[in-house]
Amino acid sequence: MTGPTLLYLIKQLELAVRSRLDEVLRPAAITPLQYTALTVLERRSDLSTAALARNSFVTDQSAADMIAMLEERGLIERRPDPADRRRRVLRLTGPGTALLDRLRGDVAAVEQQMLASLAGNQADELRRYVVACRAALSERPPH
Repeated sequence: MTGPTLLYLIKQLELAVRSRLDEVLRPAAITPLQYTALTVLERRSDLSTAALARNSFVTDQSAADMIAMLEERGLIERRPDPADRRRRVLRLTGPGTALLDRLRGDVAAVEQQMLASLAGNQADELRRYVVACRAALSERPPH
């Protein structure tokens, strides 16, 4: 008998991670997708709404709603683009950074729990494999 497909197992892992992150982030009244958006802005400031949506794994419409909420809470702000004053870009605020700092340890604990049964350098190998799989699906197939 064959076990579940790898795609099924990856989806189950995603759901388990999301469930644990929901628990960890709930006291801060933030969702895993909002947390992801804040971490994206921490790494790459001055993004457009569309760029943040792509990097946060949400649709443009979902990103617009999420950005409005994060902006209302003072966690992000819109500013004129330094390269093009007609355009507005998003930036993490001090309170946004403080929230990430407060949550970082709890989120890291979820990852540590997920990897706890792996031995030696298996976590590093898993990271390489996941990155390679993601890259393979990002490439355009030849016609």
